[in-house]
Amino acid sequence: MANTELSSGLLLVDKPRGVTSFDVVAAVRGALRIKKVGHAGTLDPMATGLLVVGFGHATRLLNAIVEHSKTYEATIRLGLTTDTDDAEAERCKRGGASVESLTEGRIESTIAERFLGHIEQVPNSFSAIKINGQRAYDLARDGKDVELKARPVTIDEFTVLAARRGWANMDEPASALSQVALAGELVPVVDIDVRVSCSSGTYIRALARDLGAALGVGGYLTRLRRTRVGRFALPDDASGLAVARNGQTHIVTAHTEAKTFTNRQGEIIIRNRAILDIPGETGAARGEWLRAHALSMLEAAQGSMPTMPISADEAAELRFGRRIGRTLERDAVAYVPAEADAPADVVAIVTAANAHQAKPVTVFPAI
Repeated sequence: MANTELSSGLLLVDKPRGVTSFDVVAAVRGALRIKKVGHAGTLDPMATGLLVVGFGHATRLLNAIVEHSKTYEATIRLGLTTDTDDAEAERCKRGGASVESLTEGRIESTIAERFLGHIEQVPNSFSAIKINGQRAYDLARDGKDVELKARPVTIDEFTVLAARRGWANMDEPASALSQVALAGELVPVVDIDVRVSCSSGTYIRALARDLGAALGVGGYLTRLRRTRVGRFALPDDASGLAVARNGQTHIVTAHTEAKTFTNRQGEIIIRNRAILDIPGETGAARGEWLRAHALSMLEAAQGSMPTMPISADEAAELRFGRRIGRTLERDAVAYVPAEADAPADVVAIVTAANAHQAKPVTVFPAI
C-alpha cells in the first residue's frame, strides 16, 4: 500500500502559536475528509511544537503515546507572577524580592536541589483538569475557588540554556524584554531559557511558578515549545530521535490565520484557525499530500509501544479473540511482517493472559 493510500497513520505536526490542539485536529480532519482524528496530548494556545495526530485506526494508539515522556524548551520570567502562570494573563503582579541580586548559580542550584527527579506538583487552577465534571479553567474564570491536589511527576532534565536581564511592564505580561528602564511601571526581571524532559502530566507553567516561588521572586512562563513526545521528535530536538524515512523527517508545519465572522447577536468575532502548510494542493490532493507525509500503522506502533512479530496463523487467532503462545512482560503490538507482495499487517494490541499466553485487548481490521 502506497503512503498516499493510507487510511490510518500518524502525523507529526509542528503546532503554531495562537490556536488550540483541537484547531489542528480540525484542520487535519478537513484535509483528510475523515471524522476519526485525534491527538496525543494537548498543547495550550500559546505553546508551539510537536502535536502527534492520529487518524483512522491509529487513534487507538494515542492513549499509549499520551503516557510517554516529553521534552520542552521554554522561557521562564523571574521577578513577576500571573494568575495563569503564563503570559496569557491580563496583567502581572510583583512576585516577591527583587531579582537584582539573583545569580545564575543560585537558579541552577535551586533547580538541582528541588526540581529534579521525583517531585510533587500542584497544577495551575487554569488547567484542563476536571473537577466534578467541570474544567478547572472554567471554574477559575467564573471566580470560583479551585483547589487541585499535588501529584507526583518526574523531571529527568531541567537545564538552563541562557539567561537575560531586563525590564518588564507590569501591565503587559508579554514575552518582550526591554533592556532599558523606560517610563511606566517597569520591574527588573530575569528571563531564563530552559530545556525540560519530564514524565507525562507535568505542567511546565507550574514549574515556572514553583521555581519563582522557591527563589522568592516569583515566576511565570512566557514561551513554550514541545520538541519530543516519546520516540517522536522534531528536527530541532536535542535528543536526535526525530522519526525519519529515507533520510528525511516527515514533519507537517502549520500557521495561524485569523477568521472574522458575525454571530447571531450581530457581534463581530475574530477567531484564529490552524492552516496546514500543504504546498500548492487543493481539494482531495491535500489529503493525498498529508497521507504521503504520515507514518504508517507499523511505524506508529513502533513509536508507541513494544512490537511483536507474529505469523499469519497467529494473526487469525488474535482476530478471533483467541490467545496465542507468548510470554509478555508488558503490552505490545502484534504484527505480521511485510512480504514481497504484501505490506506489514498490524493485528492487535496484546497483553499477558498468563505466564505463557497473550490475549488481544484491541484488534485492528485486516488491511
